[in-house]
Amino acid sequence: MHQRFKAPLINPTWEEIVARDPLMAFSHYLSGRVHVLLELADEIIEHLDQGFSEACVDGGRVQRAESLMWLWILGAYEVLRTMCQARTSFSDRAFNEFARLKKLLSFVRMPAAKMEKPGKKKPVTSNRSPMGWDVPKRDLSVNDPEEQPHISARFLLAEFDHVFSSLMKQDVLATHEESYSPGPNNAGTY
Repeated sequence: MHQRFKAPLINPTWEEIVARDPLMAFSHYLSGRVHVLLELADEIIEHLDQGFSEACVDGGRVQRAESLMWLWILGAYEVLRTMCQARTSFSDRAFNEFARLKKLLSFVRMPAAKMEKPGKKKPVTSNRSPMGWDVPKRDLSVNDPEEQPHISARFLLAEFDHVFSSLMKQDVLATHEESYSPGPNNAGTY
């Protein structure tokens, strides 16, 4: 991941804040949760990099990455669920990216949170590792190990970072609260 904000803003205007962090125009709170998830993603990557070193595997670090990834998946899904429910608050481009990522996260979240196979009322086995270790790639496989294709932690974290890094101020059309307002553009969204 990369450092998202290079320099602090000193006494910024609202326009400067939104230009830097467009999600603020939708919700201060949700923007903060996204930043928590991005920081957590950085920590997960650090644990994977150090846990799968050239010399050996540090199981404690990889297990910590695995535990944090489980929490990250749950949080990231809820953030995207909230944003997709506020359909009229975002441009088509942004909404389509959020919906694509939410679908990917739901495929990963179901086995982790509900212990069910995605889209089926069938259980995932309890006699398994929560996430598969991919030692050569220094990564974790985060979906049901019996499902193909395997989805990697690094890929999922990078996709989340990409989607939120590509958000521009013109992509935010309304606040979270406005998405609950009755009107012709919000029929059925609350």
